[in-house]
Amino acid sequence: MMTKFQNLWMGVLAFLMFMTTPCAQAQSLKDLLNKENIEKAVGVVTGKNTASMVGNWTYTGSAVQFEGNNVLQNAGGALAASALTDKLDELLEKVGLRSGEFGFTFEADSSFVTRVGGRELKGTYTYDAEAKKANLKFAKLVGLNTTISCTSSELQLLFNADKLLDLLTYLSSKSNNSTLQSIGSLADNYEGVLLGFALKKEGN
Repeated sequence: MMTKFQNLWMGVLAFLMFMTTPCAQAQSLKDLLNKENIEKAVGVVTGKNTASMVGNWTYTGSAVQFEGNNVLQNAGGALAASALTDKLDELLEKVGLRSGEFGFTFEADSSFVTRVGGRELKGTYTYDAEAKKANLKFAKLVGLNTTISCTSSELQLLFNADKLLDLLTYLSSKSNNSTLQSIGSLADNYEGVLLGFALKKEGN
């Protein structure tokens, strides 16, 4: 009888084999079984994150995720997500969030710093790796619940649209009503969508 550990690894390997398309079959086993892919596979099989948020993270672009039974998950989801991400990238740039110029540093003591536009804004956070949720608290802004996707080199912070707008208003000196309204309208066009940031760990 297989142990729980053996079942987990069989599930991980099955997932990795499923993700290998014919055009990628020439990919080496070393690449397929690299740390990033293993972490993602374990996350899918177990439903849990395997990495810590602690570290320096730099913004690389926007991130979106569809929740629930939204039809976009099943039909044209990838295309819709790509189009939505491109538009969100454009809007976030208008409020001053650009790749390489915005980021977060999360410390092990539950404090964090957000770097944006030459400024540093401090706060505290809680992180539930099993639930894939975090809560961010700034001095003048609390209750920012975010859904987390985290590996050793990639982090996504995803928010409900209203919370993202609250955060952007707080972070950006360039935010204006028309841009924020555009982001809100963008979310309204897609039921059950989370919007946020994709970040890469510095040094990876």
